[in-house]
Amino acid sequence: MRIATKERVQVHGAGHKLVADNGQPVRVCFVIDRLRAAGTERQLLGLIEHLDRRRVAPVLCLLDGRDALSAQLAPRDCPVHALGVRSLHKPHTMAAAARFVRLLRQERIEVVQTHFPDSTYFAAPLARLSGARVVRTRRDLGYWMQAHDRVLGRLLNRWLVDATLANCEACRRAVIADEAAEPQSVFVMENGAELDRYKEISAPDWSDNAPRRIGLVANLRPVKAPELFVRAAIELCARHPQVTFHLAGEGELQAPLRRLIGERSLAHRILLHGSISDLPAFLSTLHIGALTSQSEGLSNAIVEYMAAGRAIVATSVGGNPELIEHESTGLLVPPGDLGALTKALERLLLDPHLAARLGARARQTAHRRFAWATAARRAECFYAKLVGRQFSELAAVVDVPETRASVDMLAPTLV
Repeated sequence: MRIATKERVQVHGAGHKLVADNGQPVRVCFVIDRLRAAGTERQLLGLIEHLDRRRVAPVLCLLDGRDALSAQLAPRDCPVHALGVRSLHKPHTMAAAARFVRLLRQERIEVVQTHFPDSTYFAAPLARLSGARVVRTRRDLGYWMQAHDRVLGRLLNRWLVDATLANCEACRRAVIADEAAEPQSVFVMENGAELDRYKEISAPDWSDNAPRRIGLVANLRPVKAPELFVRAAIELCARHPQVTFHLAGEGELQAPLRRLIGERSLAHRILLHGSISDLPAFLSTLHIGALTSQSEGLSNAIVEYMAAGRAIVATSVGGNPELIEHESTGLLVPPGDLGALTKALERLLLDPHLAARLGARARQTAHRRFAWATAARRAECFYAKLVGRQFSELAAVVDVPETRASVDMLAPTLV
């Protein structure tokens, strides 16, 4: 089945029961390697939490998942199955494949949605074998892809995948270009955010004598370019003694960054906090949020900065320009440009009225655009449409431009 690019979606009438038209919710199995406190995993868990069980019955399958963190993060109101597959090349993978097919049949799964390469390579052919629809998830620009990944992606799109969900238009274009996906099969479904966690966060104190705090929330990996942030911080420390810099995240660059900061004797001004369990509390202490990535999909960090009402400086890569309107809800700078990053951060430090205005507009945008209730309703309509059903209580009549397939075509208007 393919969902046509240009389609007039008519959901008939305003019904009374919150169920699919055959009286049953769509049964969806989400497949991911394991659970971590990272962006993709957080988005998946958020979606599972907010799906209306009368419309979608979720099942979570972890390709590996027999670790303590996966058990700790597993949702309590959704069946969770851990297959214990740490490598697709091990002999026991065949036994796990048989268990997975049995699971799909026993749970009467209609849609299998995969995340990350290994889970996709494992689950897509087995889902097709079981008769389920196959949905891939793409949340980055494919910076990690090698030639064989592109070849496998093209084979998957040609023979096995019914639809791909990208979280921004930049990711959608990357899937089409890198993996020869049919444009009409790739849809945009933006991230959701726990906006209620940010309602009580007040605007930062920009009074003259107040200390200033600039933060970066990112995994400390090369693609996030945290060294660029640290080098900008080193320059600004010399000119702005009231400013401190804060990095929240872990990764292989943590030790090199700590050495760089130590060499400049700035450990008291540039702080590495590691993983943050209470992100809203951390963001409430910041004046400015930065993102220095070389490549991005739809950045969770930017959405969180926006929800907290913080002024933002981010690189103009991937989906960042889809989130930030330059000079209106934040400032965009070229990737890898230390001078431009430093100048933009300093501009906000010197112009608190601009910073406050950008933060306020960003917050308004986030609370209008990224509520989980909206994201979950879009997902529910997408799954129903994919299996040829509709929810009678959801009304949407939308024309989809030929140039873009968007899940907005399925976005419900509750009546």
